[in-house]
Amino acid sequence: MRYYRIDYRSGKQRGHIVLEAPSKIDAIKAFQQKTLGVMLSVREVSKPLSLMAEKWIERFRSPIKNKRVAQEPYIAALRQIAVMLDAGIPINQAIEEAVRSTDDEMLRAILQSVLADVESGVSLSDAIKPFERQLGNLSWSMFHLGEQTGTLSDAIAKLADILEQILENRRQLVKATRYPLFTIVAMVIAFTVVILMVVPQFQELFAESGAELPYPTRFLIWVEHAVSWYGPYVVAGAFALAGGFSWLYRKEARVQLAADRFMLRVYIVGKVTKYAMIGRFVYIFNVLMHAGIPITDALDAAVGVVENAYMKERLALVRRAIEEGRPLASGFAESGMFKNMVVQMIKAGEQGGALTTMLEKVTRYYQSRYQYIVDNVAAMIEPILIASIAGFVLILALGIFLPMWSMAEAMGM
Repeated sequence: MRYYRIDYRSGKQRGHIVLEAPSKIDAIKAFQQKTLGVMLSVREVSKPLSLMAEKWIERFRSPIKNKRVAQEPYIAALRQIAVMLDAGIPINQAIEEAVRSTDDEMLRAILQSVLADVESGVSLSDAIKPFERQLGNLSWSMFHLGEQTGTLSDAIAKLADILEQILENRRQLVKATRYPLFTIVAMVIAFTVVILMVVPQFQELFAESGAELPYPTRFLIWVEHAVSWYGPYVVAGAFALAGGFSWLYRKEARVQLAADRFMLRVYIVGKVTKYAMIGRFVYIFNVLMHAGIPITDALDAAVGVVENAYMKERLALVRRAIEEGRPLASGFAESGMFKNMVVQMIKAGEQGGALTTMLEKVTRYYQSRYQYIVDNVAAMIEPILIASIAGFVLILALGIFLPMWSMAEAMGM
């Protein structure tokens, strides 16, 4: 869009207005519709600060944000709509009832907009399309499938099942990591309290003795000094770096790609991410294939729910293999995301005409691998936590008791 300043005269008074339009002709037409007066001149200008402020305020006040909608109320709304459609209730009444039932402000605003479009004659999939960012491209694919096949209620119910499984996987991961995170936070708090409150007391005692301090004690004193004097700056710098990296991650595709690729190499995190994303990809691809969606569209929807940018890029090679006329197994192998066993299973499924059966087995395999890691996250992290606690206690003990023993020996005790 471009911005045009139009100077006009209304009676003896002059005025101007800035209009947003794709071209000068469109800006003139828009001005003529306003009937403000006689146009004197029109010229293109940069975007006014006032319009920028108005749009920012409007976006800030709008309940529809540029993020995913909360999954629990969305799933509940989908199930309610599916049941009402299955009972023969018109789609507009089903959406209207879902608007009344939901307590989520953002979801209510989206459903109200969709309802207005549907009542004006727009198809449901086209009404959903502008909210692909908030609802996900999978939602649009399933709504579109339901409209094309005449099984809208079944498609919406399947969409709710898929989203519920994804949500359940996330809940399991959060539950599994709750204990390790609590332990880490407790360790950090304990370390900070000891450094800031205990070490200074012993530091005064050691200074009065005048004895040469051992290296563990010097280390504790150095850490206490660093935390006391530079702690706030370190914390502020950490927040600044995190904010800057988060901004780059959202804006720069190369940064996002490199960061997501690195995450796949991190201990435990990489395996959890890979098994979760691959399992989600295969599951959704199989569901959409079984529902009758063309294979390329099913692959697009399945790749769209993968949240790791590097994995999304690699999995897109599967679709390219199909477009080039190669077998599906060839694309799976080229992506580098699947074990040779899985590739052979896909190949056997293609050749034997049982692709969906093989995809179900592959889905169960990755789901079991994901479940195993989630169930054993605490056991995997426990050695690291024990080593950290032991190191902390050892340094603290050596730093405090070594100089005390030296002082006792010097006093002949």
